[in-house]
Amino acid sequence: MGNLRRIVLDVLKPLEPNIVDLVRKISTLNGVDGVNITIYEIDHHVENAKITVEGEQLSFQSITAVIEENGGAVHSIDEVAAGQRTVEEVETHQD
Repeated sequence: MGNLRRIVLDVLKPLEPNIVDLVRKISTLNGVDGVNITIYEIDHHVENAKITVEGEQLSFQSITAVIEENGGAVHSIDEVAAGQRTVEEVETHQD
């Protein structure tokens, strides 16, 4: 089975913990080399965030557990990469 190397999640999270605290918590998980959180919408009590996690052997269950333990909910899995290396998307005629 191929190792997960990149996971991009659309997440609804409360304002607290802030993204600095949440990114630090996710970054401490085994197999995580880097994490990026981008807020793309803010409401009165929640934020919509895109969370990108990269590493050599990611655990989807561990990542989602940290998000849920901090009050977040995963809306969708927007991208997943697995295997010996990460394949970057290329633009096609349909794009």
